[in-house]
Amino acid sequence: MLKDITLGQYVPGDSLLHRLDPRSKILGSMLYIVALFLLKSGLGYALITAFTILLVLLSALPPRYVLRGIRPVIFIVLFTVVLNIFLTPGEVVWRLGPFKATDQGIRLGVFMGWRLLLLVLTTSLLTLTSSPIALTDGIEHLLRPFTKIGVPAHELAMMMTIALRFIPTLLEETDKIMKAQMARGADFESGNIIQRARGMIPLLVPLFVSAFRRADELATAMEARCYRGGEGRTRLKELRFMGADFVALTISVLLLALGVADRIWG
Repeated sequence: MLKDITLGQYVPGDSLLHRLDPRSKILGSMLYIVALFLLKSGLGYALITAFTILLVLLSALPPRYVLRGIRPVIFIVLFTVVLNIFLTPGEVVWRLGPFKATDQGIRLGVFMGWRLLLLVLTTSLLTLTSSPIALTDGIEHLLRPFTKIGVPAHELAMMMTIALRFIPTLLEETDKIMKAQMARGADFESGNIIQRARGMIPLLVPLFVSAFRRADELATAMEARCYRGGEGRTRLKELRFMGADFVALTISVLLLALGVADRIWG
């Protein structure tokens, strides 16, 4: 299950999405998420689903690999769907003891579940097609106007990128520790919730130790390379908006307009 998480991983490539400026991808993702939460009709979700499929094709990544990132959140999606089905008031269409499924709940549950799947899929595409360095530069450029009010743009961008970059590393470390503990007789699957929580202690302690060790090694490596923050820092590749970036942002704005129109008239 852990190896299926693709958030934070980067797959080198030369697709259209790979070549886009990271700023346009970050802004486009933000507009996509806002539009996704504005939609409320089946037609709107169908259109944004078709657009998401197009993004997967434009990334030139194996669709099976991209969709693999959805598997770890399936339980959360199903749990969200069930809660909406049975807790949303409306006309009762099915009853199971004290639980009542309503027509509004079924509709809302399906939309919420589909929304979560598209959200995970799109954010995974952002990290899969953008290197950590490109994401850092893109976030820093977008936050640069806020430096006038004291916002440390470079430091925030660096922290967010390091956090994303270390997600796959920590997941790999977790998998190794779990296998080592299971070889010593640890059981992470049987028992009730409390017993499983107690069984996670042999996993969490070495994981925290490993995370702090890696953080210390990273800090030492950055100091050895004379890292002193973003002031006066030069870049190997300067970010430049190309024609494809303007087209991507235009499409993102149109997608946001679709979400607003669907919210008002859908």
